[in-house]
Amino acid sequence: MLALDFPAYGFRFKNSENKRLIFDPLRKIFVILTPEEWVRQHVIQWLIQEHNQSQQLMRSEQKIEVNGLTKRCDLLLYWPDGRIKLVVECKRPEVTIDQETFDQIARYNTSLNADFLMVTNGLSHYYCSVDNNGYHFLKELSF
Repeated sequence: MLALDFPAYGFRFKNSENKRLIFDPLRKIFVILTPEEWVRQHVIQWLIQEHNQSQQLMRSEQKIEVNGLTKRCDLLLYWPDGRIKLVVECKRPEVTIDQETFDQIARYNTSLNADFLMVTNGLSHYYCSVDNNGYHFLKELSF
């Protein structure tokens, strides 16, 4: 897989039925290694190892309801009291992060009310904090 703009992490892989799988420590299963999954697994490790976040407070591929439709959120990070700290939207490395990507995560956040948002394709990362006055872009993610 393509090298991403994250530190190098050790991942568990296996092959099954001619497909490459990667272990997701949050779901505790091997999942098909797609380019988007490659990005998600890097973000998970980055949050755990670089930002000292507990994997017990993270959920990947979480179902949410947005405007009456069921969607899946790539990654959620919770505060210990159960509020949502961070919503992460992961894209394949070849996908350009644009206004449409931000609109997607902003729609998700209307249901989630997270304090922070992150959008990444593994090569470019964008962060913002959210409060009553709107979205505030950050140079780096700090909780």
